[in-house]
Amino acid sequence: MTLSNFKKWNLILGWITFGIALLTYGLTIEPTVSAWDVGEYIATSVKLEVGHPPGAPLFQMLGAFFAMFTSDVAEIAKMVNFMSALASAFTILFMFWTMSNLGVKLASKTGELSEGKYIAVLGSSIVGSLAYTFSDSFWSSAVEGAVYAMSSFLMAILFW
Repeated sequence: MTLSNFKKWNLILGWITFGIALLTYGLTIEPTVSAWDVGEYIATSVKLEVGHPPGAPLFQMLGAFFAMFTSDVAEIAKMVNFMSALASAFTILFMFWTMSNLGVKLASKTGELSEGKYIAVLGSSIVGSLAYTFSDSFWSSAVEGAVYAMSSFLMAILFW
């Protein structure tokens, strides 16, 4: 496998892991609010009000944007929860690309990269990103409208 072939497979497999994560989270999002701060975050997002400190201005602005895509008031919470699912799926995408990038850098320290090493890097990146996709703590924050999914997304971009 050449470097250009690896880059093609890296791109394809990254988007496949994104699709798996988005499908998983999209099918399991909370249809309404949970029994803690989620209701406050959703309400302050829709009305663009100030929530409790430390606040989450970007989350609230994006929540208001996602809430505009429904005409039914009963579906607003579901749309803001979907925003978290989308942010979490993008977190998985950037996590996959980060792991494959680090894997190639680590594997290249031992010399020339063979086809087997490229496959091992891609395989371990898939396993690592999907393991995080299905972990309990990340999945639970991915399906409800709290700030943790957006925070993970922004950290994944910064680290990538």
